[in-house]
Amino acid sequence: MAYAAVVADFDLYERELWAGRAPAYERGFARMTRYMVGPLLDAASVAAGTRVLEVGTGPGFVAAEAVRRGAEVSALDADPDMAETARRNVPGLDVRVAVLPEVPFPDGTFDAVVGNFVINHVGAPDAALAELRRVLRPEGRLALSCWVMPGVGALAVVRDALDAAGVPWPDDIPPSPFLEYGEAMAFRRLVAEAGFADVAVEEVTWEHVVDPEEWWETGALARVGSNGVAVSRQDPATVARIKVEYDRLIADYAVPDGEDGASDGHVALPAHALLASARH
Repeated sequence: MAYAAVVADFDLYERELWAGRAPAYERGFARMTRYMVGPLLDAASVAAGTRVLEVGTGPGFVAAEAVRRGAEVSALDADPDMAETARRNVPGLDVRVAVLPEVPFPDGTFDAVVGNFVINHVGAPDAALAELRRVLRPEGRLALSCWVMPGVGALAVVRDALDAAGVPWPDDIPPSPFLEYGEAMAFRRLVAEAGFADVAVEEVTWEHVVDPEEWWETGALARVGSNGVAVSRQDPATVARIKVEYDRLIADYAVPDGEDGASDGHVALPAHALLASARH
């Protein structure tokens, strides 16, 4: 399949994937991504008076912290419901609906551009980076986070349960074009080839502590992400079989509680990300 067709295919899939998912994403997966908000804004030197664009704002958690720091913030999201959620969470925020690589601002508008786990949801990451550089002023800062790919830990437990239950992966779910860039050297090369200077990529790891039933409900059952799509297509008996495997696998991440080592029911899921920073 030609590159343009692959890009169009993936971007269409992403629009269908996230349509109507904003509430479930805000309650579940987005809470895990909040760990990166501070490091992301620090990497872009966002402070009082910084004119910053957040791409892929989702519930607006990054934008909210940037506003708290005193920055002048604009935001984009490809999904109208996500944009509306960000407006609700950050009153007065300038949020526009746009699908990367579309960036509806003039050249050199911003001092900083940031994106928290959005570049891995873009059909043409190279074209998106070129647009982000275009709207940065000279010497402006870029900071982007992405998941280490293929995903492990928090990102993989539902997929591993599907595999353990013998459920085949749907043929019509397209792989992310970002898959080849989900390690530090490749991510750095991608950003550098888009024309950015002083590119640095660091690996960031943390533990997301969550109730395993909540993680199952807001992810697998709420159709958030491709793993959730795969689960949603199964009949009730198959979903029950997947859940048995999920319970078995996630038990390995149980959080000890108290001197007797008993678990409080929560799990600590490892999360592995990359944080790229660069200068125009």
